[in-house]
Amino acid sequence: MWGGRTGALLRVCGLWPAGALGRRPRSCDAASLAGSGSSQCWNCGGPGGPTRGDGFFCPQCRALQPPDPTRDYFSLMDCNRAFRVDTAKLQTRYQQLQRLVHPDFFSQRSQTEKDFSEKHSTLVNDAYKTLLAPLSRGLYLLKLHGVEIPEGTDYKMDRQFLMEIMEINEKLAEAQSEAAMKEIESIVRDDLEKAKEMLTKMRYFSNVEEKIKLKKIPL
Repeated sequence: MWGGRTGALLRVCGLWPAGALGRRPRSCDAASLAGSGSSQCWNCGGPGGPTRGDGFFCPQCRALQPPDPTRDYFSLMDCNRAFRVDTAKLQTRYQQLQRLVHPDFFSQRSQTEKDFSEKHSTLVNDAYKTLLAPLSRGLYLLKLHGVEIPEGTDYKMDRQFLMEIMEINEKLAEAQSEAAMKEIESIVRDDLEKAKEMLTKMRYFSNVEEKIKLKKIPL
């Protein structure tokens, strides 16, 4: 069923083809295409899968496609794959995507598109939260480079270590400082092992801060 607010929004934007209204979907196993990175549209069978067009809607029939499993968070949120991210631009992109794929706009659509909408919305939320915070962004950037830091990886909490993580946290808090951001970004880009150590310390410090906050909350 091709109606509701999504259809109206796409028609206003000039993205809704004239022949799409009321079109019956082809018989196709949509579940088998979901997550497969297929270039074939599950609805019309044309070349409009998740790896084509805008990555969301089939350019032929405008049916919502499954999420592209090959697309990373930076690409999804239209950000450069770097430690420094324009958070204002990130927030704008987040709002734009949610206006396109939020489940509320698919209440009158097929069950297949409802399911895809849920997956897209969850993915957009996860991407936004990950890239918004410098720590999770840095950890994700390392992961894209094949470097992961297992949970529970800590350093001995000696005086020198505490001084180091406090210094890292201060640099992070002073994100307006171009030099500080360049230093952190260059470490992530050029020295993955040093970046891994730095981000591990940042995560440990973040965990300590959270525990302190919880201690201060009266039961």
